[in-house]
Amino acid sequence: MSNATRILLALVIGLALGIFAAGEVPAIGTQIAYWLDIVGSLWLNGLRMTVVPLVVALLITGIVKSAEAARAGPMAARTVLWIVCIMLLSAIMGAVLTPALLSLWPMPAESAAALRSALTTVPAVAEQPPMRDFLVALVPTNPVSAAANDSILPLMIFTLTFAFAITRLTHEPRAQMAGFFSALAEAMIIVIEWVLKLAPIGVFALAFVVGARSGFAALGAVAHYIVTVSIVGIIVGAFAYPIAVLAGKVGFGDFARRIAPVQAFAVSTQSSLASLPLMLKKSEELGVRETTAGLVLPMAVALLRATGPAMNLAVALYVANWFGVKLDAFDYGVAIFIAALTSMGAVSLPGSVSFVTSIAPICLALGIPIEPLALLIAVETLPDIFRTTGNVQMDVALATVIEAPEKEKANAIS
Repeated sequence: MSNATRILLALVIGLALGIFAAGEVPAIGTQIAYWLDIVGSLWLNGLRMTVVPLVVALLITGIVKSAEAARAGPMAARTVLWIVCIMLLSAIMGAVLTPALLSLWPMPAESAAALRSALTTVPAVAEQPPMRDFLVALVPTNPVSAAANDSILPLMIFTLTFAFAITRLTHEPRAQMAGFFSALAEAMIIVIEWVLKLAPIGVFALAFVVGARSGFAALGAVAHYIVTVSIVGIIVGAFAYPIAVLAGKVGFGDFARRIAPVQAFAVSTQSSLASLPLMLKKSEELGVRETTAGLVLPMAVALLRATGPAMNLAVALYVANWFGVKLDAFDYGVAIFIAALTSMGAVSLPGSVSFVTSIAPICLALGIPIEPLALLIAVETLPDIFRTTGNVQMDVALATVIEAPEKEKANAIS
């Protein structure tokens, strides 16, 4: 049994036992919930302590890798540009689609209220500072202090500046710096994997507390969350079809037929990397030359997670809606920027790891509670199916887009 399955079972069993205890033996249930709340909070703190160092390391290595890829030649540079544009557009779509879906199909008010009261570890939503203070604080006087205080946006601005400075170094010191932060990221991933090994215990504890305090309202809220976030991923992933047809110059029916086996394989493996050999084969069947597919698709697997920004932002906005955090247009702009940036750095991570490292920075920057992420990670297996299928079909669409100008040149010569 995979760890993701164990986590999902822990959520279901914890909710069920919590609901049963609250209904049948409320006095005992309250005592159990008190101690399990401590266990769940300890696990959540273990998860949270990895976020800042891992995000910084991944952001630096992602920028350095992108810069090196762009230096590989004009085709590689165009691929990187397309990847950046797709990630940014994905984040924008997440910012538009999620509020629209929540407006059309809102989370039941009683479920939201029950869950808010159940998660007692969630701090009160702080008021936003005046605009002048916020803007001045964007450039940190002390990046270490920004990291210690979870001031994620100033920290990311410093990290971006530092990462771009590394790309300007000569080869040897650039490789040394990239190697250091790559090793730091790998070490932090090991730590977070240790924490996730304990996730069934932590999720069970938190789920029992939520079930005991919110009853059946928790079940409806979880189902509502899964459907909402999955719809966002499905819509974003579907844009691979018009991109392949309009920019890649391939027929709609042809693209749909070739991509179907890749989608089926992605559903079964939930891995873009494992789907790479089949993506290479189907891209060549769509008329993409082997040399183009061999360059573009590995880069796409390494740097592009098309559904990531939209679905990560959807999770953060869902939690904001759940806890009544009011966001203005500037907040949405910040969220789009962070969602696109962190998703590029987290592409090569396992889904459970990237769920935390990609979404927590958005929440921290906007004052959205991150405590609910500890529960939502338990059901990430279901939306992750749509994440992966959307990613692989966009990867193949990107290969057709990069090949299209080469086809036109060949036709012009002939």
